[in-house]
Amino acid sequence: MSKQTYRVCFCFRRRFRLAASEAPPDVKDIFNRYSENGVMSAEQLRQFLVDVQSEEGATLEDAQAIMDSLKHLNIFHRRGFNLESFFKYLFGDVNPPLNPNLGVHHDMNSPLSHYFIHTGHNSYLTGNQLSSDCSDVPIINALQKGVRVIELDIWPNSTDDDVVVLHGRTLTTPVELIKCLKSIKEHAFVASEYPVVITLEDHLTPVLQAKVAEMITQTFGDILFTPDSECLSVFPSPESLKKRVMISTKPPKEYLHAKKVPEKESDSKQGKDSGDEEAWGKEVKNLKSEMDDEDEDVDIEDDDEDDDEEDRKAEQNTAPEYKRLIAIRAGKGKGGMLDWLRVDPNKVRRLSLSEQELEKSIETYGKDIVRFTQRNLLRVYPKGIRFDSSNYNPLIGWMHGAQMVAFNMQGYGRSLWVMHGMFKANGGCGYVKKPDFLLKADSYGEVFDPRATLPVKTTLRVTVYMGEGWYFDFRHTHFDAYSPPDFYARVGIAGVPADTIMKKTKTLEDNWIPNWDEVFEFPLTVPELALLRIEVHEYDMSEKDDFAGQTCLPVNELRKGIRAVPLSSRKGEKYNSVKLLMRFEFV
Repeated sequence: MSKQTYRVCFCFRRRFRLAASEAPPDVKDIFNRYSENGVMSAEQLRQFLVDVQSEEGATLEDAQAIMDSLKHLNIFHRRGFNLESFFKYLFGDVNPPLNPNLGVHHDMNSPLSHYFIHTGHNSYLTGNQLSSDCSDVPIINALQKGVRVIELDIWPNSTDDDVVVLHGRTLTTPVELIKCLKSIKEHAFVASEYPVVITLEDHLTPVLQAKVAEMITQTFGDILFTPDSECLSVFPSPESLKKRVMISTKPPKEYLHAKKVPEKESDSKQGKDSGDEEAWGKEVKNLKSEMDDEDEDVDIEDDDEDDDEEDRKAEQNTAPEYKRLIAIRAGKGKGGMLDWLRVDPNKVRRLSLSEQELEKSIETYGKDIVRFTQRNLLRVYPKGIRFDSSNYNPLIGWMHGAQMVAFNMQGYGRSLWVMHGMFKANGGCGYVKKPDFLLKADSYGEVFDPRATLPVKTTLRVTVYMGEGWYFDFRHTHFDAYSPPDFYARVGIAGVPADTIMKKTKTLEDNWIPNWDEVFEFPLTVPELALLRIEVHEYDMSEKDDFAGQTCLPVNELRKGIRAVPLSSRKGEKYNSVKLLMRFEFV
């Protein structure tokens, strides 16, 4: 037998060997500190919960309930935890990084403008922006995951006697509007009881607008919120709108036929935003690198491009029954950006900007945008050349107070993972209360400046102990045909530019259960907007590294102490077994 043949056989033989998980040194030390003669009693576990896990209100009953939940395991000692059962508890599903019992805990009685809202873009598309199918399936999926703003582009059908949903002037196949509306009603409150907003991009004649009004009224009935006056003076609260549906749109400026791809859009198809992402998505850019992007913004959308004068002309031709349904009116002023951002003390509205419009405007008008979003709604949507349904850095919108940062929910990648992380907060209800500094001016009348150099408020210390579960959730040849995988972890912060950073552990070779045992510190100037990003990859010397799991967690809701952190797929679906053991401390 040749040496090479022997090596291959040896690798195949060792490929399926899996060492047992062993508690890291820190865990052993803590167990010794809170145990006696190798056994941790319920009272000692309670003291551990208070001292190490920062669960100040933990009772003896809480500790006993944890122990009782593990009694089915053969490793359980009759008088309490031994080291093995204590380690199993720490690394188990009962010890997640976010409190599953916290639920909705933000104040929900403020105006809608005081919340970040989980918002979809072109919610009906199954894939890319040019040729994919339109369907109610992605709408249903989005609602089931807690998305609260659904966007529908509505157009006349081919015979001009009915209304369909499609991405206008592209090759996307249409879906009937009534089908989308019925699916929204059926699934609107499956994941959250807080309001659903339907944003309509309207390309209809008054006759068809009247038909849409009838469809909406008959479909939603009493759950449809319609304002008492033409324009709201202040937005209602999410609490007051529980299990209600709202319509947001502006009067149409034109009547256009669909299904035609403009030449300039086809020619732009090879823009650098299309097709240059890694298997798991491009790294999320920070503010500066976003501003350095020189691509022209070729928008397929017509969002709010007309001014007030055109709106007024269009309103004369708008079906009155349709107009009465509009709860959140959208539109821009007739002047430039300052006029668009004008705050009217007597009425509120929605303004839409493309991601590039926002990036350019914050250079000069950053604080004006923050001031605008204290009362009004700002929607940000992807630039037109994102034909592949990719996304952008949502923090640019959030740090300026934008409530509706609209995302392609089928555009899996790092930007969407950050979006998922933000809306894990507040019980996953789709509404996250904005921090106070985005809601009001300070004592000097100044609003928050995202570009200001701020002092460090707190430092998050993250210990990455180890990981496990890939052996059970992946084919044993998934990462390497002949040997165990070579895992490394990436840990960092998505937040304001000063806080945004990613760090990396060492790569551990040939190990299904990597024990990195590394500590990272992240000084945070704006912890209220910080999200902890976690990824695991498998090093590949000859090709791109393999994706092995990710998650993103709101820093403000992290539970201190040693926690089991479940990882998810690129699509955000939680793996059955893959998780990391980590420790979170604020120092």
